[in-house]
Amino acid sequence: MPRLSSVGKEVMMEDQRDKLAGQRFPESTLQEIAQAFKLEQVRDKYRQIRFEAYLEMALEDPRLVRNAYQQLYDMILSYGTTVYKQGGKECIRYGIFDDPFGQGRDAIYGIDEALKGLMDLLDAAAKGLGPERRIILLHGPVATAKSTIGRLFRRGLEAYSRSDNGRLYTFEWEVSELEDGPTPAVPCPIFEQPLRLIPPDKRGELVARLNQVFQEDHQAPYQLDVEGDLCPKCRYYFNRYMQIHDDDLEAVLQHVRVRRLILSEQERRGIATFEPKDRKNQDE
Repeated sequence: MPRLSSVGKEVMMEDQRDKLAGQRFPESTLQEIAQAFKLEQVRDKYRQIRFEAYLEMALEDPRLVRNAYQQLYDMILSYGTTVYKQGGKECIRYGIFDDPFGQGRDAIYGIDEALKGLMDLLDAAAKGLGPERRIILLHGPVATAKSTIGRLFRRGLEAYSRSDNGRLYTFEWEVSELEDGPTPAVPCPIFEQPLRLIPPDKRGELVARLNQVFQEDHQAPYQLDVEGDLCPKCRYYFNRYMQIHDDDLEAVLQHVRVRRLILSEQERRGIATFEPKDRKNQDE
């Protein structure tokens, strides 16, 4: 009986592998998957722009400057509302609690009045009336949708940040002039709003212009503001470049690159969750 040489066996094995690969992943199928995946991605996710270009974008669309509570409030309203009457009383239902992300699997029913109270609190926080400086805790008996509310908010913020209406931006530093090594850029570790790079005492006129455009174009129920200072890491690079450029702010900002921020719970980007130590504890 004739025997195959080692070369012949290798050729047969390669032919079999190619045949199996073709059966499992036809080229057309892979192309369809890749194309569908690409269409779902944010088109400018990797694009970097200079600070000056971002500033012009913000003046054209001041929604880019919203704080976290304003972003959350607008995200919830973006899913629509329904007004209905129950027992002679007018009630409002927010579309996000119908779970548009899971085909209604986590929809919440029967607590619209309590949810309206939560929305009133978020409305006050968006307007800067006090709640924005506090931690909001959802308190209630077991199985009253506390975790589900948080889950819907997280899914909503992720989806909203991927849309044009919910765009967010952060920045990174070009540090090749300061540090030796393979890292040419250092991102802000807490994904700060780029306008925080402008010193606090120089923001007043800019914020006034932003609010003027914001009210004219969107008639928003709240005012924009740019509060806070840079994180320690960004402050370090800011001061280093200030020293190099002799306090020339415009020259310092040439070392900044602004990029799109896509929120992600899975990647711990803009959304953080904490697991209870004891999963059996009903007070989690």
